[in-house]
Amino acid sequence: MLIPCPETDTRRACRLLYWTGWDIPSLSREFGRPLTTLHSWRTRDGWDKAPVIARIEAATEARYMQLVLKDKKTPHDFKEIDLLGRQLERHARINRFLEPGGNEAHLNPNVENRNKGEKKRKPANFFTEAQIEQLERNYQDRMFRYQLRWKEALLTARIRNILKSRQIGATYAIAFESLIDALKTGKNKLFISASKAQAYAFRAYIVDFAREVGVELKGDPITLGNNGARLYFLATNFRVTQGFSGDLIFDEYQWTANFLKIRHTAAGMAAQKRFTQTYITTPSSTTHDGWSLWSGDHWNSKRPAGERVVIDISHDALREGALGPDRQWRNIVTLEDALADGCDLFDIDDIRAENSPDEYANKFGCQPIDDTASVFPFAELQPCMVDSWEEWLDLKPFAPRPLGNRPVWIGYDPAKSGDGAAIVVIAAPQTPLSPFRIVEREMFKGMDYTVQVEHIRRLTERYNVVHIGMDTNAVGASVIEAVRTFFPTVVGDTYTPAVKTAMVYKAKEVIMARRLQFDRGWQDVAHAFMAIRKGITASGRHITFYSQRSESIGHADVAWATMHALRNEPLTAVGDHGKAQVEIFS
Repeated sequence: MLIPCPETDTRRACRLLYWTGWDIPSLSREFGRPLTTLHSWRTRDGWDKAPVIARIEAATEARYMQLVLKDKKTPHDFKEIDLLGRQLERHARINRFLEPGGNEAHLNPNVENRNKGEKKRKPANFFTEAQIEQLERNYQDRMFRYQLRWKEALLTARIRNILKSRQIGATYAIAFESLIDALKTGKNKLFISASKAQAYAFRAYIVDFAREVGVELKGDPITLGNNGARLYFLATNFRVTQGFSGDLIFDEYQWTANFLKIRHTAAGMAAQKRFTQTYITTPSSTTHDGWSLWSGDHWNSKRPAGERVVIDISHDALREGALGPDRQWRNIVTLEDALADGCDLFDIDDIRAENSPDEYANKFGCQPIDDTASVFPFAELQPCMVDSWEEWLDLKPFAPRPLGNRPVWIGYDPAKSGDGAAIVVIAAPQTPLSPFRIVEREMFKGMDYTVQVEHIRRLTERYNVVHIGMDTNAVGASVIEAVRTFFPTVVGDTYTPAVKTAMVYKAKEVIMARRLQFDRGWQDVAHAFMAIRKGITASGRHITFYSQRSESIGHADVAWATMHALRNEPLTAVGDHGKAQVEIFS
């Protein structure tokens, strides 16, 4: 019970007891005050209008003062004083929250304290020390000896030039080492490839490496939060590969058109001595200007006779890598070399069975293509290789309708005696002079033609297909009958010397007019055309065309599928074809 003395304390005591539930008559009897006085206090002091928080504050204050003024306090009193002090602080926060502009921080001390300090958010694309160490462990655990050798070469050389077999993990390894090096040194990385799609293969690998250690990389270019190093993924358009600086990584350079011109600009971005240059490729043809960089002819051509050097580019000299007199460190890694260095990803017998000796030598033995006898030499095909991501702005390859309603032609070359089958989709030319564009191609192994029929059917749903041409030999006869059920106007061809000649003649005409285009990253398309040779039939009476491979292991499937589609345009549809005719039949 509160025991007020002066008038003010009596008035306050009556108010407190009124808020606890006492009525006016009870207060009059308790304190000996007239009813009119108590009614007047209630009205003037607004007892009934006081908010809940005000009533609680008054009671807390009164009890707090009682305990503080008490002479002999018990341990319980001290605990209650502490509790009441905390409650008064809480009441003050509630009042601040109820004022205009109040927010949660005024109620919650943790929120307020957190907001008082600077917000220390982890930067985007940031790796902790532990995550970087895990990246390095992953790299060491996964790399084969030849891949580790590439990294060690940077200790003694600023320029690496790697001639390698297909599919042995060069892009994978260089992407991995580049990410780690960028995190540790802060140097930018400039990834360039024969096409922008290929350059983005580096990005895909790097994003995967980071995700494995819990970092989600974003942005293009990717800017690392640790030190600001940037990872650029660039096209081979030399006019836009300027203005950057960093370590240069140029992938599949011997499949890039105008390579030396692009390299002149690209190498300038890595001119500082702290930056490195890395060139990676499977060989194309000795006529490609990139071969001169590999052989050293480009270096020698810029020097007087007395300063020219002999560079040994034999496999024996470069099996373990060697630094040449032109300051390039070169390394040849064939498929057999990769297997000897621990790579266990291949069955070499299968690889040899699936490729002709010459094709195996090029793809897996690091030998340049001998296209001197080819109907379609690499020099003619190279202008057809374009950066589709940069030039085909109307193509959306991941959309349900990649070309919208634009017409396309489909070519199909069936399997023969265990051979592979191929299907290509070609965007039809919009005008007589515009190009044919191979926008999609698919290879099949085995004899299950129903899978191939279903794939063709799905293509008719993805594209506005206006023509399908196919070979009707062997399993092709079954395929064409199935395709007719959903595309009645499909056109079939039966191979004869005359038909083959017409197909090759039409393809030669289109290629020499630079009216065929396909992505630079699709080296298999170039290989298929270069594999086609001119020959004589068994009777010796007719000219025919054949693949360098035997039918048991393939016959330039993608090239023949393309030619089946091109037959939809009549011969001599555009321009003068006398030159093509002379070159084919001479």
